[in-house]
Amino acid sequence: MYDVIVIGGGTAGLTAAIYLLRAGKTVLILESTALGGQITASARIENFPGLYGVSGVEYADKLADQVYRFGGVIEPAEVGGAVREGEHFVVETTDGERYQAGALILATGSVHRHLGLEREETLPGISYCAVCDGAFYKGRDVAVVGGGNAAVQSALALAELCRKVTLVHRRAGFRCEPVLLERLKKAPNVELCTGYVVQSLIGEEKLEALELRGGEQTKTLPVDGLFIAVGQQPANEPFRDLVRLDEAGYIAAGEDCQTSEPGVFAAGDCRQKAVRQLVTAAADGAVAGLAANAYLDGLNS
Repeated sequence: MYDVIVIGGGTAGLTAAIYLLRAGKTVLILESTALGGQITASARIENFPGLYGVSGVEYADKLADQVYRFGGVIEPAEVGGAVREGEHFVVETTDGERYQAGALILATGSVHRHLGLEREETLPGISYCAVCDGAFYKGRDVAVVGGGNAAVQSALALAELCRKVTLVHRRAGFRCEPVLLERLKKAPNVELCTGYVVQSLIGEEKLEALELRGGEQTKTLPVDGLFIAVGQQPANEPFRDLVRLDEAGYIAAGEDCQTSEPGVFAAGDCRQKAVRQLVTAAADGAVAGLAANAYLDGLNS
């Protein structure tokens, strides 16, 4: 029995745990993969205040160590679901373990949709975040894949840094806001490549070019970097019966991180929000941790 169970060991979940532990609460963190979440894929963090140049792995290690120092318990486990039983919540893992807590924090995050290409996850030169990694390609040629707001905004951001940006989109039309598309068309170093998809990645030790296919035609596009912006997918399905989700599968929760179920809070990329960055995940963790602490104190008063 714990005061709070945090589901997810990324920045939001671990930050929430720190705030709760410092308030004297017992906390269990359940994480199915590596601690730290998506940020561990970043070679260097440059947009988090005070942490310039730290690698994602180093940052995650420091965050986890901070949780351990305050007495937090972290268990590797994949959560299959959670239900309310009276005044408590029961969390069940996919291997049959059951844990109880007075409050829950859902910090399951979201994952970038991949293109499904061979070596996509291992070949250096591929990123899913232009804001995070764009500076590494200053003065070089890059490509962006996607047709929505995220892809166009990524291309615009990269156009300020890179020598040339090619936006590859499988359709002729774009799903982005018209004003963004107009800005993109005015950028002198951006080329639109519509009607094409990325068929394969070229390069042995690092990305050197893309093989594009459009109908029966193929062509090679030399690039130093590829930024994939084809959407994100939240990991909230196990909690569909516990809290309300929106049409895209994100948890319906505002800036107070309160979900539709009293005692359950959502933090980080798994909830409805406009900006999904490391710093906003940390902010959510603080808000959710303090809210869960106040909820438990209210029950006991």
